Amino acid sequence: MAHYLKDCSVSCKLSWDDLQAVCRRQRLVCKQLSVTKHNFGDYEVEYLCNYRNIKGREFFLVKWKGYSEAENTWEPRRNLKCPKMIRQFRRDMRLALLLANKPLDSTSLDASCTSFLLQKAKQRLKLLRWEEQLNRTCKHKGRIFVLNEVDLDGPPKDFMYINDYRIGEGVKMSQTAAGCECADCIREPVNGCCAGASKHRMAYNDSRQVKIKPGLPIYECNSQCCCGPDCGNRVVQRGIQYDLCVFKTANGRGWGVRTLERIHKNAFVMEYLGEIITSEEAERRGETYDKRGVTYLFDLDYVDDVYTVDAAHYGNISHFVNHSCNPNLQVYNVFIDNLDEHLPRIAFFATRAIKAGEELTFDYKMTIDEVDAESAKIDARFSMAGVQGTPVKPMRMECKCGAETCRKYLC
Repeated sequence: MAHYLKDCSVSCKLSWDDLQAVCRRQRLVCKQLSVTKHNFGDYEVEYLCNYRNIKGREFFLVKWKGYSEAENTWEPRRNLKCPKMIRQFRRDMRLALLLANKPLDSTSLDASCTSFLLQKAKQRLKLLRWEEQLNRTCKHKGRIFVLNEVDLDGPPKDFMYINDYRIGEGVKMSQTAAGCECADCIREPVNGCCAGASKHRMAYNDSRQVKIKPGLPIYECNSQCCCGPDCGNRVVQRGIQYDLCVFKTANGRGWGVRTLERIHKNAFVMEYLGEIITSEEAERRGETYDKRGVTYLFDLDYVDDVYTVDAAHYGNISHFVNHSCNPNLQVYNVFIDNLDEHLPRIAFFATRAIKAGEELTFDYKMTIDEVDAESAKIDARFSMAGVQGTPVKPMRMECKCGAETCRKYLC
């Protein structure tokens, strides 16, 4: 079976780890699965799920990767070569004992503690697999990490990570047919480069930081331009450059996003991606989201409210970015291969220097200073499930951002 694995066109019900375990158990050599006669006896710990201390000797109940739970075994500490996993298990065990009001030096665990540890171990496994899936799917430089130290929730359901807009029914998007002829778009732009469409206002400095005011459009070089991928006028299209972490918040705000690297002021951070739908469809979906008390509708209202981005089921890491009344991200409208002013790309740039470990946020009710700005309503009703001018009444949602300038409610 393993010998012909790479030529098989039928989906296999067993995972890669399960197939490796089968080969080792049957002592079958398989190059495709990296199973050789020298590693028949190798076993990998999937997770730890129980603990005993017998006369000063520690034992852990081990779930082996590729084997069923019925084949779990008790192993002495000296047999295990997974110090990081053991340290994490001890932290989980301490929490389990505290929750059960048991002594922290207990030599064995009761049913409630073992149940919690098993749930926590399986949760971590699910989150790890989701993290791996996200990083296989995303096409940007920055890696995505996932962490939940708050509760036992696993990955969100009904959410698909995407790298570009998903075009919904009734939405027409055309590609641009013209590009620039610049050798150096930043220092020697020809006829204003692609920024010519924005009255010759180049949006970025030499460090790829935005230098124009919020509300003004950004025109980047596109697929028809003569410049290469390292052009200084290609910023948003390069994708996320920072390692980011999707984490569960401790104050009831659901999932959030924090940066694992320092981000400079005015640097590009991420796009807001999702499914582009018509305003009519947004109104219909808004009624459903309003009943749930949450929405991911983001109006593309640079000129008119014609289209909306819905990131509820399709999106990127911006799906998890929370609101703050004192945010560190600012929205800009960006045009690259599509110049239709009804269909800008939504890009988040840092409003200030952001420290590693800091949560990323934007204001769901942001407004733009109209002085010298071409669009003063980038995102006038992101937090409202209803659409203005309709019978749908928006839900009054409590704000939990914790900022000193908190407005107390999102709408």
